[in-house]
Amino acid sequence: MSGIAERVAWVFAEAGARGFVHAREVGVTGGPEVDVRADEPVVLASVFKIPVALAYAREVAAGRLAETDRTLVTSRYRIGGIGTAGCADDVELSWRDLALFMMTMSDNAATDTIYHRVGAATVDAVLDDLGLTRTRILGCCEDLFASMAIDLGVVPGEGAEKDVEAALEAATPDRLWQLSIMDPEKTTASTPREITTLLDAVWTDRAGVPEACERVRTIMAQQVWPHRLSSGFATGVRIAAKTGTLPAVRNEAGVVTYPDGRRYAVAVFTRAHSLEDRQPAVDAAIGRAGRLAVEHLRTSTH
Repeated sequence: MSGIAERVAWVFAEAGARGFVHAREVGVTGGPEVDVRADEPVVLASVFKIPVALAYAREVAAGRLAETDRTLVTSRYRIGGIGTAGCADDVELSWRDLALFMMTMSDNAATDTIYHRVGAATVDAVLDDLGLTRTRILGCCEDLFASMAIDLGVVPGEGAEKDVEAALEAATPDRLWQLSIMDPEKTTASTPREITTLLDAVWTDRAGVPEACERVRTIMAQQVWPHRLSSGFATGVRIAAKTGTLPAVRNEAGVVTYPDGRRYAVAVFTRAHSLEDRQPAVDAAIGRAGRLAVEHLRTSTH
């Protein structure tokens, strides 16, 4: 590893995790980069919602989806408990508000409603168009939940969430580590380098028409979670990003914009050594590692 890679790797080791990082300046081809296992496969968790958001934005820009039309989010999607996924009753929202909830608070119900509306083929086309051959999306949140249910011996279906929660509480650590959602070879996955490639394409209007890319950038800039990537940067540095969380998995990928206008795509993925629900040290390490990577890039070029 280079000096910067060793420093970043140490941040994660100190926090009790293994880190995977790629950082690059947006719009700069062949420039400096920070690479810490950047080509190793990683579990995306909710970072997969970035290509879903792009697929949605491209459909809107093409006139195939009216963003102000309204749709019903039903009890089918009660997975995760955040946003509409935590509502006791059916909720009617516009598509653009669902996209906002999907990206800003990681609403799984909003994600799945959008995913089923645009279709898996449309999401896969985003990956194909950008040459992201190592990025694989195996369905939406509902499908990932079903995978976990099967691994735990729970019959998937409506109402299975409580059974899965009980099975998770009863499962031994060894069984939890063996869940398919923990293995990038068996679940929705990518590499840090491919995720910064995706972000760079969105921020340079190469991932779709400018209107679609701008829509994704605007939504990502409204994310509500300040405890990971944002925690490493001072006020005045803008962050537009998406988190991802699963047992032992804490991720965030986004673009960091400095007051001088320079922008940096940063993808940080982690695998903690512990299965604890709360991992504040790992959360903070994502911000520290992101800042170290970006500061290195800023001093490497002028």
